Amino acid sequence: MRQVLSGTIAAHGMALGRARLVQPSRYAVDTRPLEEGEVEGELGLLHEALDTARQELRELRGKLHGALAREVNEFIDAHSLLLDDAELLRGLDDLVRVGRYRSGAALKKQRERLSAVFEAMDDPYLRSRKEDVEQVINRVISALQRQTSPEERKLAARVGEILIADSIAPADMAQLAGYGLLGVVASSGSAYSHSAILARSLGLPMLVGTRDALANIRDDDLILLDAERGETVVHPTAQDLSRYRAWQREAANEGRRLAKLANAPTRTRDGIEIALLANAETSADVALARARGADGVGLYRTEFLFLRKRALPSEDEQFTAYRDLVMGMGGLPVTIRTMDLGADKADAAGLVARGEENPALGVRGVRLSLRHPSVFTTQIRAILRAACYGPMRVLIPMVTQPDELIAVRTLFNLARQELKRENIDLPEKLPMGAMIEVPAAAINVRALLEHCDFLAIGTNDLAQYVLAADRGNDALDNIYNPLQPALLRLLSHVISAGRRARKPVSLCGEIAGDVNFTALLLLLGLHEFSMHPSQILHVRDRLATLDRAHLRRHAAQLLRAHTHEQAEAMLAEIVG
Repeated sequence: MRQVLSGTIAAHGMALGRARLVQPSRYAVDTRPLEEGEVEGELGLLHEALDTARQELRELRGKLHGALAREVNEFIDAHSLLLDDAELLRGLDDLVRVGRYRSGAALKKQRERLSAVFEAMDDPYLRSRKEDVEQVINRVISALQRQTSPEERKLAARVGEILIADSIAPADMAQLAGYGLLGVVASSGSAYSHSAILARSLGLPMLVGTRDALANIRDDDLILLDAERGETVVHPTAQDLSRYRAWQREAANEGRRLAKLANAPTRTRDGIEIALLANAETSADVALARARGADGVGLYRTEFLFLRKRALPSEDEQFTAYRDLVMGMGGLPVTIRTMDLGADKADAAGLVARGEENPALGVRGVRLSLRHPSVFTTQIRAILRAACYGPMRVLIPMVTQPDELIAVRTLFNLARQELKRENIDLPEKLPMGAMIEVPAAAINVRALLEHCDFLAIGTNDLAQYVLAADRGNDALDNIYNPLQPALLRLLSHVISAGRRARKPVSLCGEIAGDVNFTALLLLLGLHEFSMHPSQILHVRDRLATLDRAHLRRHAAQLLRAHTHEQAEAMLAEIVG
């Protein structure tokens, strides 16, 4: 019988396929207490499942490259650390040895314990880590089920299906995408989560917050995932299938229409030129940016060079990557961001930064670079050498105060002097910019502008810090919203300060590539958008429908909004 379940759209699109349920939190477990003679054997089963989970993560990390690696490796590393956490392992062993729990029951008990601990924390960042703990233990439960239930097939072998789950970790989504996954329906999660961002990047339709999905969908049910309406249709009718075929035809026509915009100028309806830049990391990203008619690279992530192997990259390795990037863009400007490593990733790069209780607020970005001047100088030398091959800017991440920019500029000047003595060609000028993602930097932006040549706003982190809300926590959907008045006023302040100082301001967060926010950013005065290359044509198309002068006249009105609901209503009325 046909059934329609509602959810929140996390990634647009439609898909038709068979449901595949993943519900480790609902696995039936054997609750019979262990006999004394069974304890050691049960511990063996438990540790074998833990080893299987560790091996899965190691194998997945080795397979991922480029954009997927960038999005996912942080989570793989975090989950790997949790699997080796002494407190987690000791608690599991005690439950088996002392409590006489069987492995599955011990895992479920430990998950419930730790989830309750994290849920009770006041700090929203720490509270949001509950999801990581649940995903790690669920992975072990899945490994345990595969040991004890031969009929349970591996997720990676499930081809051409729609995943129905409580939530899905970015690592799992990346793995399944390579095996023909068609879409995802999650009973929890947020449209701003890392998994949702990855789904959009992969072109996978995704719904989150479909509360009744696991209770009402069965394995192999035919599913129409409609992430245009925000619906999951179970057992679709002929009329539903006709609608899906019509959508496929429209999507194909739309794709052909957008393809014609690849070489078109980017202008608003009233003729204002806007720069559309690409966020990139690999040669594939660069090629796609060129194919979509990007005006340059607005954010080139360099940390992948530091994460792909245990040893730090040499100056020549970095120089080659940066030179190839500049040459690959064929004379278009390139913005290279210096290493944006944090405490959760620094050890993988051979840097010592362990034991931080809250890495999101710790030694990361420029803070870490300045603590390791020799490592940073190696990167600076490579950047300076590559800057001779085409127009380049350098972007400094996680800037908080002016003295950090002064220190970075000093290191650049020292490196320039060294290279001159070595008779190496150098660019006449290399513009240096500050990434605005810390509230203090946004508020004190005028002071920063005295020491930099341009600004790039990183709204993903800035929004989290301003709102004290993890974008991946679905319980905070009413708070984490780009239309929050406090965030809008801060964005307006930064963009206006850049304009008054006659220095460029770009925005490279997720909302730059989301056509739902194109009008908003234009209204706030933004002229440079930097996004995933796949979004360039969509944003170019949207800009052509908008009248910048009309939007700008209503900026003051929007900035007087008291709530994000009020701002959303105002913006809809302004855009018409």
